[in-house]
Amino acid sequence: MSVQLRRQRGAPALDHRPLARAAGRLLAELGLADRELSVLLTDDARMRALNLAHRGRDRATDVLSFSQLEGEGGGLHPELLGDVVISLTSARRQARARGVPLRHELLTLLVHGVLHLAGFDHEGVGPARARAMRAEQARLVALLTGPGRR
Repeated sequence: MSVQLRRQRGAPALDHRPLARAAGRLLAELGLADRELSVLLTDDARMRALNLAHRGRDRATDVLSFSQLEGEGGGLHPELLGDVVISLTSARRQARARGVPLRHELLTLLVHGVLHLAGFDHEGVGPARARAMRAEQARLVALLTGPGRR
């Protein structure tokens, strides 16, 4: 298993090592320990550009996932799970609004993004599949943020 985590130049400063460790634990929990995951921490301006380019939505978003297993060329390298991009700007804003630590919000966004890469969805699917994703997200966030977790 390999987790590559980097912060884009210009994005708010953050010690991302705990998030990288959590990503490794998350992959193991999902039975994806043999896969490679890339995580990029960026800002709202970059997220807006990515959201527009890849989803046709001209607004910033908090997290985007890009599967390496789908689309043209998907599956050529099955060890490559995909990429998760998280806006630190949105994460900080959302953490304040929800009254949770930034670490908790970042873990929630990481879990959400990785679940999309693992085949879960909540948009354009029936209510049962959307509920299943929300339930799995809650379970994994609790696992990663439970007592004694850094």
